[in-house]
Amino acid sequence: MNVDELKNILVKEKANKIKGGIYHTSQVTFAYNSNKIEGSKLSEEDTKAIFDYEPSTSTNNKILISGDAIETRNHFRLFDYIIDNINESLSKDMIIKMNVILKKDTSDESNPKYNVGGFKTSPNIIGTINVIKTSKPKDVEKDIDNLLDWYNNKDKISLEDIIKFHVIFERIHPFGDGNGRVGRIIMFKECLKNNIFPFIILDQNKPFYIRGLQMYEKDSRYLIDTCLDAQDTYQNMCKLLKD
Repeated sequence: MNVDELKNILVKEKANKIKGGIYHTSQVTFAYNSNKIEGSKLSEEDTKAIFDYEPSTSTNNKILISGDAIETRNHFRLFDYIIDNINESLSKDMIIKMNVILKKDTSDESNPKYNVGGFKTSPNIIGTINVIKTSKPKDVEKDIDNLLDWYNNKDKISLEDIIKFHVIFERIHPFGDGNGRVGRIIMFKECLKNNIFPFIILDQNKPFYIRGLQMYEKDSRYLIDTCLDAQDTYQNMCKLLKD
C-alpha cells in the first residue's frame, strides 16, 4: 500500500463512517495510545466504545463523562481535522486550532492558567526525571515562527525533517497542555502531506520515544529508529486491514 492509497482510504472511510476499517482502527489506536502516553486511564476497549458511542462492560457512565473521555472524543475530532486538511501547509493558526479542538469542553478550557486558544502563559517542562527545559512563555511565539519559517521554506520534506520539527516543537512546548498529542498528530498529518507513510507511537514504546526526545542532540537515531519501527507497525496494520 502506498501513501496515496492510504489517504484515499482514510478520506473515503471517514466520509462513509465505515467501521472496522483502516480509518476506524487508526482513530481508536491513535487516540488510545497518544492519550495513554499522557496518563489517560481509559483502556483500548473504553476508547473503542467511546468512538462507537456504545457502552461496554468496561465503560460505565462515570468513565464516559470523565476528562479522559472528553479528550478522547476530542482526539477523534482532531484526527478528522487533519484528514480534512491533509494538504494544507502548517501555520500558527492551524497549530492553535489543533490545541483548541483537543481541549474543547475540558476543565482546562475555562481555566486562564491554560490559555486555550493561545500559547502558554506559565513555564512548563517535559518529564520529571531527566527534565527537558522548554521555551519561556515570552519566547513561544517567536520560537514557533522560526520553526515554521525553517520548515515551510524547505524544498522537500523528509521523515527526518518531520521528526526534527517534532523535537523542536516539543522543546518549545507552546501550550499549557496537549503539546505531546498535538505534536504527534502533526507528524501524522505531515507524513501524509509529504507522501511518507505515517505512524502512531504506541504507549508500549513510550520509554524509547521519551529517550529519543531527550537524546536527540547527542544521537538522533534513537528517536528516528523508534519512529521507523512505529511506521513499520502501522504499515503492517493497514495492509492487514486492507486485505
